[in-house]
Amino acid sequence: MGKRLCMSILAGIGLLLALTACGSTNTNSQHHITIGLTYIPNIQFAPIYVAAQLGYYRDAGLDVTLHHHTFNDPEFGALASGQEDMIYAGGDEILQANTQHVPVTYLAQIYTKYPIVLIVPANSPIHTAADLRGHSIGIPGPYGSTYLGLLELLQKGNLTTSDVTIQSIGFTQAQALASGKVDAVMGSLLNETIQLQKLGFAVRTIPVFDDNETPFISYGLAASHAELAAHPNDVKAFIAATLHGVNYVIAHPQDAVRLSQAYVTVLSDPAQASTALATLQAAIPLWQHAGQPTSQQAWQAMAQLMQAHGLLSSNIDVTTVYSNNYLS
Repeated sequence: MGKRLCMSILAGIGLLLALTACGSTNTNSQHHITIGLTYIPNIQFAPIYVAAQLGYYRDAGLDVTLHHHTFNDPEFGALASGQEDMIYAGGDEILQANTQHVPVTYLAQIYTKYPIVLIVPANSPIHTAADLRGHSIGIPGPYGSTYLGLLELLQKGNLTTSDVTIQSIGFTQAQALASGKVDAVMGSLLNETIQLQKLGFAVRTIPVFDDNETPFISYGLAASHAELAAHPNDVKAFIAATLHGVNYVIAHPQDAVRLSQAYVTVLSDPAQASTALATLQAAIPLWQHAGQPTSQQAWQAMAQLMQAHGLLSSNIDVTTVYSNNYLS
């Protein structure tokens, strides 16, 4: 979907600066994997930075290059051309890529809870999805996880897009809500809620999925069909090393910020580091069960909603887009 959740996160913590674009373990004798990180360096990639910095990939027999995409890079272009072997992407993006004939398979969740929420002022009359009728909702645009989350909420509230006023406001959700431009916004637990907290603007959040529901598939690791065919054991080792990195970040978020400075250079600024730490602390509940298998039910529900709203270019058999066989 191009404009991604991580873009929204970056807008919130001021990391839109010229940053180091890649890193490598520099171990020529080991199998080389290039992973596409589908945005410029950002604290959300901390588990991968940590795995590289602490030698988890090297210890798994891998020489790993981190390739950060720029604003203008086609998200799956390098993977489709064979310049990348793996990619960090959301389930919705993997579905879209497969309908566009990109040979990629989703393998391991990093986020096992959906990070997108509806955000309203603390005194808002909106308490459930059904309460959105007649209200204005700000989103970056009709794409990405924020839009998909809104569509799911409207469906749960027995509403359609005609029952609300949807405003495309770019990545300005916090400012739009705080200024009263819109009644509600779709945003991230890792970004807009933190921004609004720093503004001193009291809000409530309404999750897209409650704890008893199976959420859509969010961000995780995927690999090209060529890499899976040629090096299945190395892909499995990469996933295990990355999940080791996730566990380290969960246990040591402050140190994870320090280790991430090698890639996200602005984190040497104490204010930026403080915001990055708050982002990681908000992410930890979403990462607690990273690596658990994904379900056909979740993939099917996501595909059906995307198809109903024209977000997929063709119908798709969801069993062909993911595999749980590479999890330890």
